[in-house]
Amino acid sequence: MGNICRSPTAEGVFRNLVRTEGLDGAVETDSAGTHSFHIGKKPDARAQTAALRRGIDISDLRARQVDSHDYDYFDHILAMDESNLSLLKADCPGEHRDKLRLFLDCANGLKEREVPDPYFGGDDGFEYVLDLIEAASRGLLDEIRHRAS
Repeated sequence: MGNICRSPTAEGVFRNLVRTEGLDGAVETDSAGTHSFHIGKKPDARAQTAALRRGIDISDLRARQVDSHDYDYFDHILAMDESNLSLLKADCPGEHRDKLRLFLDCANGLKEREVPDPYFGGDDGFEYVLDLIEAASRGLLDEIRHRAS
């Protein structure tokens, strides 16, 4: 929503995975929110702390809002929950709607379809979000590799 919890965490996790796999020159990653609440702000301190515990630094990221250029530029536009997916669908030009889906659609073997927003909860919520995001990130990278081959 505001691009300070789930989305920058996903960007950081996926960016780290891409770098670890030696693909940082071939895959570009970015995150954005559907709302303008926190434009220019760093990720939530709790999200940064949870990510750092897993060796992922997201302190360099800054919140931004999705803009019309994103729909043209990116191959995948992934939402954390149905509410944000609906907002993206309403804004997205018809020729790019096939790029939109839930991030957890990339995760293999998860029952969850949405990444819960940990903002109003405790530290455990940020850890759980990281678990879900790591699974989806691995699935997304496998998907990208498969399409490229």
